[in-house]
Amino acid sequence: METTKVGIREFRADLAEYIASSTAVAVTRHGQTVGYFIPTQGQVGADLSALKQASEVLDQLLQTHSVDVNEVVSEFKVARKKATQAKKAKARTA
Repeated sequence: METTKVGIREFRADLAEYIASSTAVAVTRHGQTVGYFIPTQGQVGADLSALKQASEVLDQLLQTHSVDVNEVVSEFKVARKKATQAKKAKARTA
């Protein structure tokens, strides 16, 4: 992996360019390396692709098992409300 050395002021001034780049950057201060910046732009695309694929699989499973999404959301809200009330009651007795 190719690494570019830049001073900390230059790094801050040109941060947007370094984020868009695929090149690692060694950040220096008074000639000494104080850190490395390694952009991960390629990973975001892979993460989004995996999330879309998981969403499609979930949609298929919900449809296969005739699950009503609105019913699941309602059940979740009821369970969350009960948990919140129980937590508040516990805090009062403590």
